Amino acid sequence: MVSPNFLCNKDKKLQSLILLYRIKIYFCKLKKIRTMSKKKQKEKKTQQQFENIEESLSRTETYIVEHQKVLTIIVAILVVIVLGFFGFKKYYLQPKEKEAQEQIYPAQHYFQTDSLDKALYGDGNNLGFVDIAKIYSITDAGNLANYYAGICFLKKGDFSSAIKYLKKFDSDDEIIGPMAKGALGDAYLEKGDKAQAVTLYMEAANLKNNEFTSPMYLLRAGEVNEEMGNYDQAIIVYKRIRQEYFKSREARNIEKYIARAQELEKNK
Repeated sequence: MVSPNFLCNKDKKLQSLILLYRIKIYFCKLKKIRTMSKKKQKEKKTQQQFENIEESLSRTETYIVEHQKVLTIIVAILVVIVLGFFGFKKYYLQPKEKEAQEQIYPAQHYFQTDSLDKALYGDGNNLGFVDIAKIYSITDAGNLANYYAGICFLKKGDFSSAIKYLKKFDSDDEIIGPMAKGALGDAYLEKGDKAQAVTLYMEAANLKNNEFTSPMYLLRAGEVNEEMGNYDQAIIVYKRIRQEYFKSREARNIEKYIARAQELEKNK
């Protein structure tokens, strides 16, 4: 016969299991409710984002409708500008460039033969650099004519005119750019403005870092600094030639320049 205590204990275990089962079910339902709540919140947030986007689009559409005429005019102007630019370049600038190149060739020939007046002012049949620079100013050949004209005037001793044309010239060429800046320095030096000459020589040296123009204009800057009594500045540029451009022609005798400047600085 089963004792009452045994049955009582069995019922208690059963009740405990039932209670644990119910608790488990409760937490599962709670977890499900939380998951659904998060999902609903996410969906609500997404829906809100879509509504915001739709509202923004709606405002944009409204703005376009209200300002359609103005926007059409703006777009038309932009199209005209773009087409005008390409049309100008193709139908005006390119032919003008070709024409300028043909005109500058005879002047370059006279320049190479030191016929400076014909190079500057033409020979009666062909234009010289002065007219080419003026008539074809928007072309590359017209810009180059400024450089040639400046060098011609420099050779003729007309330093003011040389400065005028060399200032108009603009180039990022590795050699011609620094050469033009250095020639401008030469013109100022001839006019007696040594400080400006040094400034331009340094600009020429730093404009394009190469073994040809950089040491050449550093040396000129050093020499003019010596003439001005700025021996310490001369030593700095001479040492820079020795350190940075030791393979250059200017570096061959640079120790003599350094020693001379140091001696002058010592006896200053």
